[in-house]
Amino acid sequence: MAVRAPRVGSLATALVCGLLLCACQSVHRGAQPLDWITVSAESQHFILVSSGRRFIPWGFNYDHDHKMRLIEEYWVAEWPTVVEDFREMKDLGANVVRVHLQFAKFMDAADQPNERSLKQLARLLKLAEQTGLYLDLTGLGCYRKADAPRWYDEMNEADRWRAQARFWEAVAETCKDSPAVFCYDLMNEPFVPVRPRDPGDWLTGHLGDFHFVQALTLDAAGRTPPQVAQQWVAQLTAAIRRHDRRHLITGGLLPISGPDVVKAIAPHLDFIAVHEYPKSGELEKSLERLKVFNVGKPLLIEEMFPLACTAEELGQFIQRSSPPASGWMGFYWGQTPEQLRQAGGIAEAMVLGWLKLFQELNPNRQAEGRQ
Repeated sequence: MAVRAPRVGSLATALVCGLLLCACQSVHRGAQPLDWITVSAESQHFILVSSGRRFIPWGFNYDHDHKMRLIEEYWVAEWPTVVEDFREMKDLGANVVRVHLQFAKFMDAADQPNERSLKQLARLLKLAEQTGLYLDLTGLGCYRKADAPRWYDEMNEADRWRAQARFWEAVAETCKDSPAVFCYDLMNEPFVPVRPRDPGDWLTGHLGDFHFVQALTLDAAGRTPPQVAQQWVAQLTAAIRRHDRRHLITGGLLPISGPDVVKAIAPHLDFIAVHEYPKSGELEKSLERLKVFNVGKPLLIEEMFPLACTAEELGQFIQRSSPPASGWMGFYWGQTPEQLRQAGGIAEAMVLGWLKLFQELNPNRQAEGRQ
């Protein structure tokens, strides 16, 4: 059972942090440095650049902890918690961790990145390298609606896109030399409204304390959704490529994204990422939806969870979704299986069932067993 760092004063916390970092480094000291990842020649899956071996993303969304805190709310004062969580995810068999970066924490103004957050991101890169985990860096989050700066909400579309591009320039410049970056995910679940929205009404997808879905425009002004999406993706990928031409780029798409939108943005992305939560008794519908995203590039199921189905049904979905899927990611919120068993609640039991499934179906361990 893992033990959290106690909050008993700055000296003790610093000591615990140092011990955890040393332990993390010693556990993985014998591991090979992370290889860079690219797309295979036939554009169907991922490979490691040096060895040419297939890379199967199998990991977690580390979007918040079990206290419903976003990573920027504790990754400075409670760095040992992040170190421990990364070690726990690695021990469970993950090779990719999806981290959701909040726009308000990384941008002090439209053209002024927050240097403290970028420095902490660089620290996270080093931790990922030491732990042997790749990062799916998802940006532009506005999950806590109250945190969105007023100046950002009041921007028109053109100015907002420029500010978003500046965010990605700063992140790409920080991360360009690290092999620990699996990909840049431009935004979590962007959408184009079919009707004009009120001024400042950029967010939707309200779930609990968070707003996970974000509009790309408030008024398409005669453009079709594929046209808006293509223009936005092209502008942001160009911003990244000004500083980083090596790491992969994708976008976390809703399962209801239309085929015309997917085809419009695909030329600008290295692979497609979709979020799919199967429902009990509707497995075939989930599998059928995946066909929309099978456009001749690797497909990552970037979000999945037994939220509306059993762990067994989710397992069937994972096994039957390949092909076209080339990787899968669920969730980890900072509680180990042992901690979840001790808590004993209904929610904890659901997460525990998921983590058990995650370990049982790990395609990388299965591949190692066949060698």
